[in-house]
Amino acid sequence: MTEFRAATASDLDAIMQLERATFAPDDWSSESMLREIESEHTTYLVIVDDDRVVGYGGVLAPSGSTDADIQTIAVDPSHRRGGLGRELMTRLIARAASTGAKAVFLEVRADNPGAQQLYQSLGFVVLGVRPRYYKGGIDAVVMKLDRPGEAGAA
Repeated sequence: MTEFRAATASDLDAIMQLERATFAPDDWSSESMLREIESEHTTYLVIVDDDRVVGYGGVLAPSGSTDADIQTIAVDPSHRRGGLGRELMTRLIARAASTGAKAVFLEVRADNPGAQQLYQSLGFVVLGVRPRYYKGGIDAVVMKLDRPGEAGAA
């Protein structure tokens, strides 16, 4: 059975395993990820299937701020294309809206059209490009979702 729940420090090892597999060489350190999970300004969720973390994502959405940022999202390749990433994004967007955010931002690798299509299907639009933002000289596409309480929950 697949469930979504708040991430805790006890999920760190599983999250980091997926982080390294998904984002190397741009993966975060364990220390940075732990600070993110424990921050009062972020919400991190995990997707658990048969007691195994198969996805995670986080949003920086301080209460009262008009802007929020999707910090990261990853789904194990064995669980992709089944709607889990979309559901995770929808939950993160809803969290941002619940804190008062009027816009949600994210960055995505220019060489990841699948993720870009997912975000566009949720209402994100391209704002611009950050050249050579990622290691290996890969550009970052900056995207924005306006009115997350309306468009993001669709």
